[in-house]
Formats: sequence, structure tokens, C-alpha cells
Amino acid sequence: MGATPSQVLTAAELDDALEVAAEDKFSAIVSRLSKLSVEQHFDAYADIDWDSPDNAIDAVDPRWELPEYEPLAKTEWYASQPPEVRARIGLYRIAQMLHTGWQFENILQVGILIYVMRLPRQSERFRYVYHELIEEGQHSLMFHEFVRRAGMPTRGMSRPMKMLVRPVLMTTSKYLPMTLFVAALAGEEPADYVQRQQVRLSHPHPLINQIIKIHVTEEARHISFARHYIRKEVPKMGPVRRNFLAVTMPVFMLIGARIMLNDSRNLRREFNIPRSVIREAYRGHEARARYVDSVSRVRQFCGQVGLLNRAGGATWNLLSR
Repeated sequence: MGATPSQVLTAAELDDALEVAAEDKFSAIVSRLSKLSVEQHFDAYADIDWDSPDNAIDAVDPRWELPEYEPLAKTEWYASQPPEVRARIGLYRIAQMLHTGWQFENILQVGILIYVMRLPRQSERFRYVYHELIEEGQHSLMFHEFVRRAGMPTRGMSRPMKMLVRPVLMTTSKYLPMTLFVAALAGEEPADYVQRQQVRLSHPHPLINQIIKIHVTEEARHISFARHYIRKEVPKMGPVRRNFLAVTMPVFMLIGARIMLNDSRNLRREFNIPRSVIREAYRGHEARARYVDSVSRVRQFCGQVGLLNRAGGATWNLLSR
């Protein structure tokens, strides 16, 4: 009940607008983000007509075929598959990403609730973080509804990844909230990277177009808040904590990017894709370049806030090879 598609801003565009409007004053930026959440918000069921014939999901609809920026779409193996198989693979890929997305959003919501319990009564952050919590809940509903209707046997995040992410965010949300917002960037920046490509090219199926535009609009605010929070807190850190953050941030980003960009295990099993094809699509030079590109804005941001020191730069370089 908010923005029209023409009002969609990317995270970078919103960040630039806030820098000008708020002159980097954290409380003013948070107030502005809260205002935007009131003026430009969405409801998973009021803003998407799930029962419209135009939004129906047919697993063999050729519009689901993988777009050109997907690494698997560039392989000879994918091109050689019958059209209905290519469509099912494309639908599975989208449903798997949204399944992973709603699981990540759920974990993030729990972390946010733990974080806000410790905020002082007069904190300007309390209101905005609750706006974010509500928006993440709507995203989870939206993603879940798509996955349910797609009917694909997706699994979302792997069990080892869930066992890693859950306790880290549950613990650090209370005692090291910086980690919560670093993890938020790690999950949201790579997803935003993919979805910005989808917005530019416009997915041929109207349902996924609506979902993506809603998500990009609201995630731009979440990414902006995380960046400004980190920008505000880093100068308060001593050298040991700052070096620790400089090293761990690229590690978080690598994990997030792999989850969002290269989650190929379930895809391989479902469609019996040869391992050599998976290596070609998701382990080669082009896939690595895609990872580097997806986190390039975060690396640049680290340089701006003093986290691209010798240790941090070496870690980024090592993980970018």
C-alpha cells in the first residue's frame, strides 16, 4: 500500500539520497528511514493479486527459463535440455532463492527482536528497527507464498549453514549487535545484486517482477540502516575489535554470496546435473567474478569506514581469488 513500481530505488540510490538529506547525522537518517517505511510500505497479500490468472505459476511456462546472467544458462548442457526442463530448472532456481531468503529473514527477525529488547526507551533506532522487522515479516510471507504455489521440492539453506547462522546471530544480537548488521549486509547485498539485475532486465513473468520490486524497495532501507549503523559504531572501536571486524566482514560476505548466488547442491540433485556442468557454471572464473562484483559495494564501503586496513584488505584479496 505504498510505492508504485516507478518509485523503486536501489540501495545505492537511497544511500546517496540520505547522505544529501541528512548530512550523515545518524538520528536524522534513522528518522527519515522510519518516515519512508510509513510512506512506502507493502503488504504481501494486499499488494499482490495471487489469484490473478496473469500471476498463475505453470512449471513448464517458458518464461521461467533462466535469464542470461545466470551462469547455468550459459552452459551447453542447459541449452541442450528440452524447453519444459529448462523452465522447471528456472522456476526451481527462483523458488530455492526465495526459500533461502525467507529462512534468512526469519533468523534475522529473531536477531532484531533480541537486539531491540536492550535498546533504551528514547532510542531513535527502536521505531525504525521495528519497521524493518515488520517488513521482513511481509517478505517472508511473500516468499513463502510463491514457494508454496510453485510446488517445487526446494530445501532452502543447508542444515550445516542453518546450524552456523542461527547460534551466531542469536548470541551476537544481544552482546555484539554489530555482527547482526554485518550479517544483514551479507545476506541482503548479494540478493540485492541479483534482484537489481532482474529489475533492469524485467523478468518476463509478472508475479516475480512484483515480488522483486517490492523486495528491492524495502531492502534498500534495510541495507542503508545497516551501513549507517556500522559507519557510526566503527570509530568507537579499539584497534583489536576493528581488526577483527575488518577480517570477519569479508568472510561473512563470502558466506552470504555463496548462499544467494552459488547454492547449486540442491539444484544438481533435483535435475541430475553433471558435476562437470556445476563446476563450469558455479566454480569457474566467471562465477568468481560474479561473486566479487556482488560484494564490491561492501568492499568499497569498508574502505570508507576504515575497515580495509592491511588485515582486512588481505582477507578480501584472498577470498576474491
